[in-house]
Amino acid sequence: MTQAPGTTKDVRRRHDREIVALAVPAFGALVAEPLFVMADSAIVGHLGTAQLAGLGVASALLMTGVSIFVFLAYATTAAVARRVGAGDLPAAIRQGMDGIWLALLLGALVVAVIVPTTPELISAFGASDTAAPYAVTYLRISSIGIPAMLIVLAATGVLRGLQDTKTPLYVAIAGFAANAVLNVALVYGAGFGIAGSAWGTVIAQWGMAAAYLVVVVRGARRHGASLRPDAAGIRACAQAGAPLLVRTLSLRAILMIATAVAARLGDTEVAAHQIILSLWSLLAFALDAIAIAGQAIIGRYLGAGDAAGARAACKRMVEWGIAAGLVLGLLVIVARPVFLPLFTSDAGVQDAAFVALLVVALSQPVSGIVFVLDGVLMGAGDGRYLAWAMLVTLAAYTPVALLVPTIGGGLAALWGAMALMMVIRMVTLWFRTRSGRWIVTGATR
Repeated sequence: MTQAPGTTKDVRRRHDREIVALAVPAFGALVAEPLFVMADSAIVGHLGTAQLAGLGVASALLMTGVSIFVFLAYATTAAVARRVGAGDLPAAIRQGMDGIWLALLLGALVVAVIVPTTPELISAFGASDTAAPYAVTYLRISSIGIPAMLIVLAATGVLRGLQDTKTPLYVAIAGFAANAVLNVALVYGAGFGIAGSAWGTVIAQWGMAAAYLVVVVRGARRHGASLRPDAAGIRACAQAGAPLLVRTLSLRAILMIATAVAARLGDTEVAAHQIILSLWSLLAFALDAIAIAGQAIIGRYLGAGDAAGARAACKRMVEWGIAAGLVLGLLVIVARPVFLPLFTSDAGVQDAAFVALLVVALSQPVSGIVFVLDGVLMGAGDGRYLAWAMLVTLAAYTPVALLVPTIGGGLAALWGAMALMMVIRMVTLWFRTRSGRWIVTGATR
């Protein structure tokens, strides 16, 4: 796509329309997963502190088992968008189908690993004797939904690459509503406790996967794309996603270290950390909505050979990221006294979380820059650099976080280490985008 001539203001407005059209629906779809966790936290939290602490450990492990494969969405979005920009829709959808088949295979593998090793995983994560049984129950049941979650990731990537973020929004709304209703009914109505929360989430996730498959299969048939698994295509998807897998594993390691440190501070601290992490994830996905728009827009511009358009879109999205971070940070500060009682009535948990939430709020403008630039480089297919940058960040963050139990400061210090991690990420991503080395045009990188 080559930009039509126009003034700077016209170009900015054009980019604003593109960003809004993709980012607003993407926001709703992106926050579905953290909203699942927040709904589970709110429902389970009123069962008791031990149950909430168990959910905190189990959900961290579960999200790690899923989120390390987020490249199924991100790499697919970039690859499909490039082919859309080059005008080859059948090839774009065929590539998306390869990603869905890869998701199914990876999901089955993860379940085969998690189910028999659940008690050992929970123990290694440092859960207390009171929280561990609840964590084992939740993780073992919830793992059944992992293949569905990965299918959702891959299919979402296909639709984003096709510049469609509305369909994922509709599916996410239906999935969140079903999850909330099922959780309340099974936890309290049927009296299943934390197991009911896990089953409700599993049912909702498989329902979402089925809905996505219907949409993608219809699109494949309409454009004459094959539905059969293709070994070469699946292998190519895996190879393209490998650098992003390294990047995501590094990020998940950071989050797991944070939860492990919180667990060693005590049940009160890990319960408070679970609440903060749920909010942090929600804020991250809200900012990532702009990044998702960036992936689709940047991929399309580069696929069409429009390097200037890609640069201009990147600059405008960074401005959006900063503004969104400022707004979200202010909302967190204002909402803190109202937010915490929604998740727990334990005064100790509320006190432990209160100051840490202020640290989260102040770091949101930095987070806005980080998520936008991350999305731009993903849209450009610059996975190798993203992998190395995140490894550097992990190396810098780990010793600081592990010192928290020794130097004191509780959750406020732990989340201060998280804020430092985001600053490091911002610096590494900023230098890359300034260099221009990420700009490679064409249907493939």
